[in-house]
Amino acid sequence: MSQRIVSAAPPPAEPPSAAVIEGSAAKKIEGRSPWRLGLERLVRDRAAMISLGVILLVVLMAIFAPVIAAIVGHGPNQQFSSTGLTAIGQPKGPNSTFLLGTDDLGRDILVRIAYGARISLIVGIAATALTVVIGAVAGLVSAYFGGLTDSVIARFIDWLLAIPFLLLAISLVAVIGPSLTVVIIVIGFFGWASVGRIVRGQVLSIKEKEYIEAARALGASPWRIMFIDILPNVMAPIIVYATLLIPLSIVTEAALSYLGVGVPPPTADWGQMISAAQAQYQYGAWWFLVFPSLALLVTTLAFNILGDGVRDAFDPRGDQLFV
Repeated sequence: MSQRIVSAAPPPAEPPSAAVIEGSAAKKIEGRSPWRLGLERLVRDRAAMISLGVILLVVLMAIFAPVIAAIVGHGPNQQFSSTGLTAIGQPKGPNSTFLLGTDDLGRDILVRIAYGARISLIVGIAATALTVVIGAVAGLVSAYFGGLTDSVIARFIDWLLAIPFLLLAISLVAVIGPSLTVVIIVIGFFGWASVGRIVRGQVLSIKEKEYIEAARALGASPWRIMFIDILPNVMAPIIVYATLLIPLSIVTEAALSYLGVGVPPPTADWGQMISAAQAQYQYGAWWFLVFPSLALLVTTLAFNILGDGVRDAFDPRGDQLFV
């Protein structure tokens, strides 16, 4: 008699427990900090990334300016009276020897633009850093301590914002004497008021939060609370505004040099080159005016577009928050 082998049916699967469900949900939904979210949105901004690429090219041009000078065989202040000027003493246009032409003294415009990028970037970054440091400290102190301290600093900020900055900067540089250090200090000192006002408003809105009250209750000093507990929470608007201040500092430095109170000659500077080119433009030397102006325009435009992208990416009230 044949025996039938009956296999045992598998036991019914038990439903997943709540702990398993919560664990799998936690793996799918990972917490991301606001900085990471902002960086991801910035990377997806095509215009900002293109602008960042342009800025990197300008930085590389400034860093390798001596290499460019060595390749073409022309120094930034080297004058070529015979080969760099025409028979009547006018600048020569772009050619195989001088790729972007020469200026009124027979100097290579390409090399001088590369060295001028160094001045613009140094002033833009150093003056902005000085502006941000002074403005952040002033805004923190003003808003946190309040009272008479707030009144004095706020009125001083109002005074700085009310006076014509460029006229005051021209007067001060003319009195002290033009130099790269003086230009950086003047731009940085007279530009911090706007940063101070922004930081002051941010600190006023968060200094009464629960975690600040808890830090006070634990006996933390005011300076520790300001720079450890409050400052990290206002860094996003500071960084956003700093990216927009860099092109403003570059344009201000170029304007001072254009007016003759900026970086003294013969240092290669875009503002000086644009000023000197005006007298030669009527003789047909368009390259002398166009190429330095184009370098200034492209650099400041790239910084402005990048600044707009940073603002849209890190502003929590922006339209791209829930993209």
